Amino acid sequence: MILLHVAAAALYALTVGALWPSPVAAADGPRLASRATWGLWLLPAALVLHGWAVVQDTATAQGLDFSLLNAISVVGVLLAAVAWASGLLRTVPAIAAIILPIAAAAVLLPALLPHVSPAFANAHRFAYGAESFAALHVAVALVSYAMFLVAAVLALVVMGLEKRLRQSVLDPPGAKVPPLLTLERFLFRLVTVGFVLLTATLASGMVFTEQLFGKPLTFTHKIVFSVLGWLTIGALLWGRWRYGWRGRVALRWIIAGSLFVFLAYLGSKFVFEVLLGR
Repeated sequence: MILLHVAAAALYALTVGALWPSPVAAADGPRLASRATWGLWLLPAALVLHGWAVVQDTATAQGLDFSLLNAISVVGVLLAAVAWASGLLRTVPAIAAIILPIAAAAVLLPALLPHVSPAFANAHRFAYGAESFAALHVAVALVSYAMFLVAAVLALVVMGLEKRLRQSVLDPPGAKVPPLLTLERFLFRLVTVGFVLLTATLASGMVFTEQLFGKPLTFTHKIVFSVLGWLTIGALLWGRWRYGWRGRVALRWIIAGSLFVFLAYLGSKFVFEVLLGR
């Protein structure tokens, strides 16, 4: 099935090429628009192939395998899907050069890395019937992480655009950069949805921990980083609502909260599965 992974990665690469803005004259605008349209049609095909690869990798006879590499692959396809479905790639096509290579690498890792290093071959399975609630809990968590990763990438892009604006740097010819306030509102919608999903993940994990994982709640690094991320994003949203926080300060809070959330799941899985071999 390695061809499936390679085909998905190739379609991601073609999409990046189609969406990449070129400094051309305005007369070539229709041609560029046609190329971008092809890119936005190529991406659903890449998502379908990536999703199929995820199903092949995670759905085993012993249960759902949410090992580190499979979790990265799931987050990768969700990252690209959120960017596409939310309209972000249409609004800021250049962001595809950041998000889609991440998705391409994510779909290739489960097919290639276990053959290179046995340390990445550890499975982490949930039985279909006995632990379906646990699988749902993990799925909601992964969607939340994908939302925060998209938000972090967009926050970095907005910070770069703000810096260009302060330095009075002109946009390249033919580039269509939306207003910063529009991007900021879009960014906070992503953060809000991710925060709601993260809240649901933490609440279900803490209240139903014994039903989910068969053991009482313990404050591991995963929980500590998750709570830190939740507190950071929660404080940001409260400050936005109460004091109208925005700009560079708010963007830094978003990046910090997203980093905590990333470390909570994928960082913890890397330590336990690869470094400790559990």
